[in-house]
Amino acid sequence: MQDTMFVLLISMVLAASSGVHAAASGAGAEGASVVADRAGIIKSIEFEGNQKFKDHVLRQRLGFELGDRLDSFLAEGGRLTIAEVYRKVGYAFVEVSLDRDQLSRGHLLYRIDEGARVQIESVNFVGNQAVDSGTLEKVVKTTERKWLLWPFYYTEDAVQEDLDRLREFYYDHGYLDYKITANTEFGGEKGGVRVTFVIDEGPVYRVGDIVLSGNTHFTTDQLRAIMTLREGQVYLKPTAVRDGREIARMYREIGYIDAEVRPRPRFGAVPEQHMVSVEFEIVEGGRFRIGKIDVTGNEQTQDKVARRVLDEYDFTPGNWYNGRIAPKEGGGLLERYVQRTAVAEQVLIRPVDPESGAPDQKDVRVDLKEGSTGMIMPGVGVSSDSGVIGRLVYRQRNFDITDWPEDPSGLLTPWKYFKGAGQSFSVTLEPGTEYSQYYVEFADPYWRDRPTTLNVMGRSWERYRESYDEGRLKGYFGFEQRLKGRWRRSIGFRAENVTVDDLDFDAPQEIRDVKGNTLLYGVKFGLGETAVDDRYMPSRGYMLGGDYEQVTGDYTFGVLEGRYVRYFTLHENMLGHKTVLAGKVRAATILGDAPSFEKFYGGGTGPYGLRGFRYRGVSTRGLQTNVASPRRKDPVGSDWIFLAGAEITLPIVSENFAALFFADSGTIDSGSYRLSIGTGLQIMVPQIFGDVPMRFEIATPVFKDRADERQIFSFSAAGMF
Repeated sequence: MQDTMFVLLISMVLAASSGVHAAASGAGAEGASVVADRAGIIKSIEFEGNQKFKDHVLRQRLGFELGDRLDSFLAEGGRLTIAEVYRKVGYAFVEVSLDRDQLSRGHLLYRIDEGARVQIESVNFVGNQAVDSGTLEKVVKTTERKWLLWPFYYTEDAVQEDLDRLREFYYDHGYLDYKITANTEFGGEKGGVRVTFVIDEGPVYRVGDIVLSGNTHFTTDQLRAIMTLREGQVYLKPTAVRDGREIARMYREIGYIDAEVRPRPRFGAVPEQHMVSVEFEIVEGGRFRIGKIDVTGNEQTQDKVARRVLDEYDFTPGNWYNGRIAPKEGGGLLERYVQRTAVAEQVLIRPVDPESGAPDQKDVRVDLKEGSTGMIMPGVGVSSDSGVIGRLVYRQRNFDITDWPEDPSGLLTPWKYFKGAGQSFSVTLEPGTEYSQYYVEFADPYWRDRPTTLNVMGRSWERYRESYDEGRLKGYFGFEQRLKGRWRRSIGFRAENVTVDDLDFDAPQEIRDVKGNTLLYGVKFGLGETAVDDRYMPSRGYMLGGDYEQVTGDYTFGVLEGRYVRYFTLHENMLGHKTVLAGKVRAATILGDAPSFEKFYGGGTGPYGLRGFRYRGVSTRGLQTNVASPRRKDPVGSDWIFLAGAEITLPIVSENFAALFFADSGTIDSGSYRLSIGTGLQIMVPQIFGDVPMRFEIATPVFKDRADERQIFSFSAAGMF
């Protein structure tokens, strides 16, 4: 749009100048417009001297083509457009001319002198005192550094964008009287350009007082209690914006769905004091209860799949319209929860005027755009813990166990049936080099239409251990009930046969003691609290849980475990992408005499993971047998384990592609305390893997025991053929 307006402006100027020239020179002087009228149409469009761009690329940028009416003003605009195309990729000295003789015959010939492509030779900052140049280098995108051996090229647009970034940075940090310009010096030692940002920071402004206006439902003291901005602090625009957003959410949560809060700085009467008053103008709007709820767009998914999610969060007729979890602009938590439960491509929840005409109500429309919920997926998985795994999966994520075909032949095409109730069902075959498993799993997140998850699973797996082979045949079913007030409780039952065979000649006695088949029966009780802002991608809050399993059968023992995770948002950009710090603590102990295969092993990336150490690489070691000089070599498990760690997730492009920085630590019932630090990448592909990310991590042990097995690189990835 800006390019079009620019061309029209040039056309108007040329038209005006042509009229003046014709008036001064008389009938003998032909203006460019007269030539265009005689030529009629565009007969050809040619380019000379272009090497960076092919002819067809430049023709596409012109905005006109062969056969169009020839207009010299548009032809001139095309010349400017071509020059701009080159300048945007670093050809600062490009020159483009239009052959006027050819133009008079209907032929457009653009001669292009590309010139040198100008690289960034250096980027400097002068005048900055409060903020060091290293910090400012992270603000701007213009840089002389090379990335993957690719140089950075100079463009006026890039420098202008960096000026805007610097100005926004200083304004956001309380420097409201900044003056920032950019100087460019061409033809340096390397023939490039030196960019210098000249900065006059000015004084930093502080908050004089905070004024709230327009609030009638909440008192000023109630609103001030949730704000982080305080008098005397440096005025930080992001903090004011965040406070305004939290106030609006506070209103929207109780039915004020149109509530808006506008924070504005107001300068004092004495500018030399460098103080600002921050006014939060509150527009409350009307308050509404929920009327009727309609679910639309669902041809296969049953209405109750969406309604059960709404019921769990009290988003039901008669209650206040919670605009915090279902904002009228969309993108709320409730939409994401319904989308995941219904396995929909998109869910929109919108307030609409009620059919009843009630002035204090809003009806709700829940629009579902259904997607593909079933798949047969052949593929391969790779994990540093489990090696290479072949994979054949049938999965229906919107399953309905009651939707049986009328004809038994329909069982041969199950993907045409058994769907629409929001349940999940999968059959997985995973033969592997180190680990193989085969299982059938069914889950209903709203068993009997209540916020209770039912899980049923049958599983068989085999893994090659350090000095033996271990196989398990397991059946399990369990319930988890989500209570009001964020609490949940669970109970689960398992019956399992464990086979230990193919022992090495030097296997430790702890392994020889459990050789053969072992029958175990367990019942587990759990209690936990989930107090996070998003249960799928938490960025604030905490999760607390503990459980106890009593096991009987060939062995009798108990397993007690507790875990705590706390999430902090360190930064949130304008797009809503959050940098999140998670602190984690996990501890477990065996009560009684448990076999070695039921004890705890640290290392790897699982529930008891310690990155930087090999899977099961942190464990009490058993003494070799049948050798002349036995040593403690193979892991036999520990009776207790304690783990603590912290991890920062930093979005790179979006929250589905993030960098990781972490520290893991822990100890077991033998050896010293372990600590590792590392970094990595996290990639989320929810369409395929749901909430399970692909991770590629590098970690280095800092503190370790000499018996531990280390592993610097850990990864998990899977994909379809």
